[in-house]
Amino acid sequence: MRKPQTEWLALIIGNSRLHWAKFQADSLVQTWDTDPLEREPPGYPLDASIELWLASVVPAQTPFWECLPNCHTLMLKDIPIQGMYPTLGIDRALALWGAIAQFQAPVLVIDGGTALTLTGADAKHQFVGGAILPGLRLQFQALGSQTAALPPVAPPTLDGSLPPRWATNTETAIASGIVHTLLAGLEAFIADWQQSYPQSLVTLTGGDGPFLHQALQQRSHHALPIYLEPNLIFYGIRAVRNRQQSASP
Repeated sequence: MRKPQTEWLALIIGNSRLHWAKFQADSLVQTWDTDPLEREPPGYPLDASIELWLASVVPAQTPFWECLPNCHTLMLKDIPIQGMYPTLGIDRALALWGAIAQFQAPVLVIDGGTALTLTGADAKHQFVGGAILPGLRLQFQALGSQTAALPPVAPPTLDGSLPPRWATNTETAIASGIVHTLLAGLEAFIADWQQSYPQSLVTLTGGDGPFLHQALQQRSHHALPIYLEPNLIFYGIRAVRNRQQSASP
């Protein structure tokens, strides 16, 4: 069996940012984000001898990294979840596999990124299905940029409060409409999922994961069994890497 490198990097090329993680063997030691590349800078931002495990949802960005000698580009076929459809995003599949590896199955993953996605698997690691909608920030940006009379409004932050449901000014009305409708939709999906899989975990991840987690807990009459784990996708990459390393002679 080939001995894996002690230090290695994981890179997720997302729609708006590059998401990085540094591992020492199986231990996640650091995460950070950078801006997307516009051209291929030699050697950026790492020593070419370091293993880079890459997953991308932006095809135009992928060749910038695949030229590195120790780059491993992950594809859907590398993820041992059964029944995935061919155009399922690699980020969704890796986050789902990370949740299975880190916690258990069945599991529902809610990823609050640029697009907000829900993705579920049953106890046999069979893909059940999911949904995609515009993410929280994208909804705010769309109203600000695509309407003439509505002002730009910043998305809510982790300040412990939700906008009032019945607003008395335009800015608050926008925040109320987006936030409360989004949360109600998520609650409906979670309730439907838990009818079919009552022992399932529900996990939140992504940039808006902390806000959504706090907001869902705040709206509920009882604490929903929802866990916040920002690094699910990196745990998915780690699980796939370990599986491939174990299979290598």
